[in-house]
Amino acid sequence: MSGRLHGKVALITGATGGIGAATAELFAQEGARLLLTDVAPEPLKALEERIGKRGGSEVASATLDVASAEAWGDVIATVRERFGRLDVLVNIAGILDWPGIEGTDEASWDRVIEVNQKGTWLGMKAAMPLLRASGRGSVINTSSVLGLVGSGAAAAYQASKGAVRLLSKTAAVEYARDNVRVNSLHPGVIATPMIQDLLDEQGDQQPDIVRTPMARAGRADEIAPAMLFLASDESSFVTGSELVVDGGLTAH
Repeated sequence: MSGRLHGKVALITGATGGIGAATAELFAQEGARLLLTDVAPEPLKALEERIGKRGGSEVASATLDVASAEAWGDVIATVRERFGRLDVLVNIAGILDWPGIEGTDEASWDRVIEVNQKGTWLGMKAAMPLLRASGRGSVINTSSVLGLVGSGAAAAYQASKGAVRLLSKTAAVEYARDNVRVNSLHPGVIATPMIQDLLDEQGDQQPDIVRTPMARAGRADEIAPAMLFLASDESSFVTGSELVVDGGLTAH
């Protein structure tokens, strides 16, 4: 099967990260027209050019601080002007902070919540008029297995990802009759730049990998197909759900 996103316009945040780039490339292969966003302009432009050179998909990019309502307004205006519609919003942008409750300082807490939680809300708020107009809108909010279970660390990150899970559910209920589906995706340990230093240091002895029945970290290209399913019309009766891609980590 190919062309699963033919005719759809997708906006992806955090597009230059491991999962973001893999998702963007797969969406382009499946016929989506793309607006890629991130805070880093040079990697963003490089990704746009790489996907554009392959042909078959219209792609544009725009820098975006997801924690800024004004920046979201500008990006949605760009979508409207460039593409005239929006069918899929993929909220991937996020940051990670490892300390636990006492080790987290207030500034770090606020920044993680601002990007991961507030950024997801702002994205849905800004994009929803276009998604409603689509008549077949899909929102995919990236949470984590750490939005489902505790780890004893990463207090701010876990709080933000748990919030994304329930924010997705309440948005799913609110917009179901507008034909906008909202789901959360929950990756396990994925070998991406965000945690690569940790994986380089600990390897397969990283505690969450040890607890993963498949005994390895996942790859970004193993997350992208799950994004594709939720973006496509194949998931037309799926909303308010949690799609877990974690090698079995949360199965026990």
